[in-house]
Amino acid sequence: MMMHEGRLKAAFDSGVFVLKLCGDVRLTLCATLDTQAQQLAETPGLEAVMVDLREATNVDSTALGFLAKVAMALQGRLKQPPTIVVDNPDVRRMLDVMGFAHYFTLVESPITEPHELRDLPEVPADEEGMRQRILEAHRILMHMNEHNREQFQPLVEMLEDHKDETPGA
Repeated sequence: MMMHEGRLKAAFDSGVFVLKLCGDVRLTLCATLDTQAQQLAETPGLEAVMVDLREATNVDSTALGFLAKVAMALQGRLKQPPTIVVDNPDVRRMLDVMGFAHYFTLVESPITEPHELRDLPEVPADEEGMRQRILEAHRILMHMNEHNREQFQPLVEMLEDHKDETPGA
């Protein structure tokens, strides 16, 4: 099966922000996701957030960590938690196991389809920036539930140890 390179699309209309993940969404897009999470927390007039995963063929744990960061950045700011639209049973199962239902409303189809989604420009990240974001994403996931803490503790420890070996760190 051929994986399609990941893309992020977005739209903001009438207080609703839609973030659509397409294809194979991996850590290479984490700088873009991180930028979106930070911008969303400061967006005036924001009333609802929808994350559409229907066209995503794969979403790695780093990308999931930044989706969790979006939800955490918006906690207490919106009347309802952000919504994730997911129709793939395997992806839904992964979100359930990782505790996403605690931070998002998970649905199989959106109430309304967004009008115009625009491609988000990819935010470049150097190797150290990428490592920092991978570390942050997995720390966020670890705080979501015990299962995630057990799953990602070895990776986080390895990344933290690598930081100590970096000259000048």
